[in-house]
Amino acid sequence: MRILLVEDEARIRAFLARAFEAEGFTVDVAENGDLGLERALTDRYQFVILDLLLPGRDGLDVMRELHRARPDLPVLILSARGDLATKLRGFELGAVDYLAKPFSLDELLARARVQLRRARVVEDAPEVRVGDLVLDLSSRQARVGTTVADLSDREFRLLHFLMAHMGQVVSRERLLSEVWGYDFDPRSNVVDVCVRRLRRRLGPDAPIETVRNAGYRAAA
Repeated sequence: MRILLVEDEARIRAFLARAFEAEGFTVDVAENGDLGLERALTDRYQFVILDLLLPGRDGLDVMRELHRARPDLPVLILSARGDLATKLRGFELGAVDYLAKPFSLDELLARARVQLRRARVVEDAPEVRVGDLVLDLSSRQARVGTTVADLSDREFRLLHFLMAHMGQVVSRERLLSEVWGYDFDPRSNVVDVCVRRLRRRLGPDAPIETVRNAGYRAAA
């Protein structure tokens, strides 16, 4: 598996490159935002680790441009900026995970493995079906009858998770953890907002049920 590490601090860059190579990964590096974006767009990677405080192009700008061009490419933000507002902005721009510095190497490796396993599942299975709902894992399109919707990264991951757990009631807290990648305030309504968007896109026949005081369920 090939990953790209975009990090301006030479010591951290070398440390992480050695750690991932010891785990069997092929690692390319970039020391600034412009080079990182160029490499991510021109080469094929399965995963990107992205710092935010970069020379040249800012990391959030890299995230925005990269997600626009490669929405299928998982990006984990690794940054000293650990405030909630910056984390939320990173997720809004398409990051699949966020880890603040200082960090545990074991935790970073574990989070990377999770995202790489998800990427392999998408590569191996062309689509998921629940009743009349079909989710194409390559194009990230959802179809219900004649309705076809192009999904954002967050919408895709939420719908995929519900469909993969067909018939099970999935709590908002679990969806926050599994889809948004870290512990939001449990009072947050981001799950409900995302489900409403999905229902608008897919129409009244979308098999997504609300289970009062419990969560959501994909039902055939």
